Amino acid sequence: MTEFVLVSIGGFFGAICRYAISRKVNEKGNGRFPAGTLTVNLLGAFLLGILLGAKITGPMYILLGTGFMGAFTTFSTFKLESEKLRLSGLRKYLSIYLVSTYIGGFLLAFFGIIIGKSL
Repeated sequence: MTEFVLVSIGGFFGAICRYAISRKVNEKGNGRFPAGTLTVNLLGAFLLGILLGAKITGPMYILLGTGFMGAFTTFSTFKLESEKLRLSGLRKYLSIYLVSTYIGGFLLAFFGIIIGKSL
């Protein structure tokens, strides 16, 4: 039961943070490129890397890794926005979005692990 409460609390705050950051970033964008989702997903990859590198486990990982980061990052929105870009014929934006998400996510997770190990 405690795990469900930790996931719920983390998820609550993760979803709020995702919404706030995405909204703020998208306000500054051009309306065609999904910069908000890209930002939260890259930040999420970095933060999860830190958790992994710092060897966070147990209740703290359930709260932060599973709960918060699970709600903060969003693979489904990434896929939906990718498809919208493809269907709109915005191939340049689609390419930038895909490369930035996949390569940037791997690199930021890697750097997060390195930083996490030093904590």
